[in-house]
Amino acid sequence: MGDNQNLLAEQRRALILDEVRRRGGVRVNELTRRLSVSDMTVRRDLDALARQGMIEKVHGGALPVSDPSAHEPGFEVKSGLELSAKAEIAKAAAELAVPGSAIALAGGTTAYALAQRLLEVPELTVVTNSVRVADVFYNAQRAAASGGEGRPAAEAATVVLTGGMRTPSDTLVGPVADAAIRSLHFDLLFLGVHGISVEAGLSTPNLAEAETNRHFVRSARRVVVVADHTKWGTVGLSSFAALDEVDVLVTDAGLSAEARAEFADRSTELVVAGEPTGDADS
Repeated sequence: MGDNQNLLAEQRRALILDEVRRRGGVRVNELTRRLSVSDMTVRRDLDALARQGMIEKVHGGALPVSDPSAHEPGFEVKSGLELSAKAEIAKAAAELAVPGSAIALAGGTTAYALAQRLLEVPELTVVTNSVRVADVFYNAQRAAASGGEGRPAAEAATVVLTGGMRTPSDTLVGPVADAAIRSLHFDLLFLGVHGISVEAGLSTPNLAEAETNRHFVRSARRVVVVADHTKWGTVGLSSFAALDEVDVLVTDAGLSAEARAEFADRSTELVVAGEPTGDADS
């Protein structure tokens, strides 16, 4: 974080907040050393951040604010988070899609970013429970049919949108969606998640969405999770798959060394967007 004693309070607090979120917590003595400021200054900064609801103060340091396990942000809120990471993840994940294959895209903002990349992959059959994802393909097809800038690959794609009840993240879940997914078989599933951890596996705050995701996982020959580093360590209300059920995790370079180490002895392949594949789990 640097050791500039003349940082403005706002700059210091932004650096502290970034460090808390990136590392999952910091201690006061670490911050005083890295920022070259007094213990009292750091504590005042932590007090200010805590009053704003940005961190949670604990004895000797600070932790990120934890969302309730049943809280589910809407699509518009989530779409504004980690934009550059999602773009990099989408680019890397799209390279796993084979032309002519049957793929599934479960709902979410990372899946939405991925859908735009998949427009470049020809002759896909795409099954999704995301209204937003389906619209990416439908809009591209309409543009191509009207002589606009739609991509030929998008026009060749066959898109199947499941029915079901709509969630705050604009995915369709429930018995109708579950029945449709159970009757199908996918070469590849791209799955965004609310949270991922060693203990809880893949999780979501929405119980119906968890059940629908279970059916997606069971119907896929290969499961690819697309999740930025902020999802690591987050636990939603309901788990729907263990880490060992994931064939590939595509994430970004912000993933901590500790999290990467968890995959060293697992069968799950770790792909870190923007890094050479061979270095992803080093």
